[in-house]
Amino acid sequence: MPKSNNAGMTQPDLVDPFGRTISYLRLSVTDRCDFRCTYCMAEDMTFVPRKQLLSLEELAFIAETFIELGTKRIRITGGEPLIRRDVTTLMSDISRHNGLEDLAITTNGSHLAQYAEALFSAGVTRINISLDSLDNAQFKALTRTGELDRVLAGIEAARQLPFKKIKLNTVALRGFNDHELVDLVAFASERQLDISFIEEMPLGETTAHNRKDAFLSSEEIRDTLAKYYTLGASTLETGGPSRYWRVAGSDTHIGFISPHSHNFCSSCNRVRLTAEGRLLMCLGNEHSVDLRAVIRRHPFDKEPLIDAIKYGLTIKPERHHFNLDEAPQILRFMNATGG
Repeated sequence: MPKSNNAGMTQPDLVDPFGRTISYLRLSVTDRCDFRCTYCMAEDMTFVPRKQLLSLEELAFIAETFIELGTKRIRITGGEPLIRRDVTTLMSDISRHNGLEDLAITTNGSHLAQYAEALFSAGVTRINISLDSLDNAQFKALTRTGELDRVLAGIEAARQLPFKKIKLNTVALRGFNDHELVDLVAFASERQLDISFIEEMPLGETTAHNRKDAFLSSEEIRDTLAKYYTLGASTLETGGPSRYWRVAGSDTHIGFISPHSHNFCSSCNRVRLTAEGRLLMCLGNEHSVDLRAVIRRHPFDKEPLIDAIKYGLTIKPERHHFNLDEAPQILRFMNATGG
C-alpha cells in the first residue's frame, strides 16, 4: 500500500530509478488475433501455447495487486482481447476494485458489435478501436484477414452506449493510408470520436513493407491535416503517450503518438504484462520480470508478487532507442507485447 512520509503526504509505491511514477498497467490477455496486420504480425504466426497463458484468475490477481500498489489505469490488450473466452468476467473482477480510476480496452473492433454491451456492463470506461483505412481493399491489404464492415458495425454499436470515451487508432504508413488522413479525421469528427495517429514502431521483422520508406512523422501528418482543419493545442490527457490537438468547431481531438520524432519516455507512466506473464518495463527494450513463475511458485501470495513487481521497476530503462536505419532490435511483434 502507498506509504506516508513524516508530513503525512502519501508516497506512491511504484517509482522507477528516474523518478517516474508508474500508475498505468497494460494487461494483455492473449497474443492471438483474428487479423494479421502487416505492422503488427507476420502472415504466418506461431502463438504461445494456451497452457502457458496466465489464467483469468491469475490476471485478476496481478491486476488487484497493481491497484493496491497505486495503479490508477488498466488497459486490456492483446492480440485481440475479445477472442479470449470469458474476458468480460476478468474485466468485471478488475473494475470492482476501489482506487482504479479507468478501465479501458484496445480492440480491432471485429467482435465489438457482439461485446459492446457486455464491456459496458463489466465496467469498461474507454475503448480504443484500431482503424487504419476506410477503403475495403486497403483495409484488407493492411490487415490481411480483416473485414472493414464488421469493424464499422462495432464502432456504431459502441457509440450507442455511454462510454466515457471512444477513440480510433491509426498507424500511419506512407504509400498505404497517407492519402486517407483527412477522410479518417472527417469520419471521427462526424461521429464525435477522437482519433490518434501512430508512427509505426519497429517491433519484429516484417517483409510486408520497408519501414524506413513507409515512415510518416507526426509533424508531417499534422501539417497535412492543418490544410483542412484549424488545429489548436489541447490540454487533454488520457494517461498514455498521445499529444492532443483540438479540431476547431468540433468535439474531436486528434492525438499523435510519436515514438520516433517526439520521444515520450521522460513522462512514461506505464508497464506492460504479456499474456504469458512477462512484465515488460519498456515497449522498446527487453527488460522484464517473469511474474508467471512467481505466482505459480507462490499461488495467490501477494508478498512475493509485490517484491517481483518492485524489483522490475528498478530495471526499467530510461528510454527506447528506435532506429529505422538498422534491423529491428526487438524481435517480438506487437501482438506478443500487448498494445
